[in-house]
Amino acid sequence: QRRYEKQLEYLSLYDDLTGLRNRAHFESVLGELDKNGEYPISIIVLDLDGLKLINDTLGHERGDDMLMRTAHLINRSVRESDVVARVGGDEFAIILPGTDNTSAEAIIARIRDTVGRHNIDRPELPVSISIGMATCRMPDDSLVEAHVEADDLMYRDKLHQSASARSQIVDALLVTLAERDYITEGHARRIWQLSREIGERMGLESYRMSNLALLSHVHDLGKVSTPDRILNKPGPLTPREWGIMRQHTEVGYRIASSSPDLAHIADLILQHHEQWGGDGYPLGTSGPAIPIECRIVAVVDAYDAMVHDRPYRPAMTHAEAVAEIQRNTGAQFDPHVVEVFIEVLK
Repeated sequence: QRRYEKQLEYLSLYDDLTGLRNRAHFESVLGELDKNGEYPISIIVLDLDGLKLINDTLGHERGDDMLMRTAHLINRSVRESDVVARVGGDEFAIILPGTDNTSAEAIIARIRDTVGRHNIDRPELPVSISIGMATCRMPDDSLVEAHVEADDLMYRDKLHQSASARSQIVDALLVTLAERDYITEGHARRIWQLSREIGERMGLESYRMSNLALLSHVHDLGKVSTPDRILNKPGPLTPREWGIMRQHTEVGYRIASSSPDLAHIADLILQHHEQWGGDGYPLGTSGPAIPIECRIVAVVDAYDAMVHDRPYRPAMTHAEAVAEIQRNTGAQFDPHVVEVFIEVLK
């Protein structure tokens, strides 16, 4: 019973995930200091940028890991007398008793420096935080109002930080995707080489050729969220595993939508597994309604997958792969794209 009571007491004061103080304790300390605190008192509000993107693409486990890393970095940068709390899903706050504006700014600089050095050591998924700060100089000033002001300034900072943070995360995911290309080394490069020749023969406009180049390299971006046990499974996938695999088009769409450099091809990433006959995924689009870039990549991607070894089967011969594509023309593949594709191969 004593252990149970201690656990309840801990949970009433601390955030279970990060080990920091929780919102209830933060507000309690704020109330106490408002009555008899040591002024000046500063409040810093911090927000972890891009958490939703990480949760949506890599899963909540990775998101929780980012929150714990961020909590650790903040904790390392403050003094023992400071109160650090997690006050929301991706939001943290620090109460700095007896701290004026200049000293609080120095602590913010220390936090940014700690985060920067951490990102150099662990560039695979960088931490980015937006920060706001306000100071109560006299007992007549309201700490609650200072908290609101710091929160507003943090959101102002977020306007400048968010796009950059999302770009950093997307860049990190692209690096991860490139590292996963070991399954069929050079897969993306080969897709572009063949797709370019098809696009040129079909007389695609220059903007479509640019889209085609980008799509060739990042069409499988969403697979960064697919577990290796599924990507590398030597046998057939179960219905549940297949369902997880199919999600990569939607995950890729969400990632691309968050990046200024990729947003214009987000719809193409979403639709690159649609089929001419309407049996593809995730939308079930058919015929000419499927963007031409997607129809080209679908043919080339299937051919490249067939003529290279995969964990679940050995490579086919060139002739077998072409025969398989011809067999699925009109159902899976655009007949005109297949016709041009075979001319290119010849």
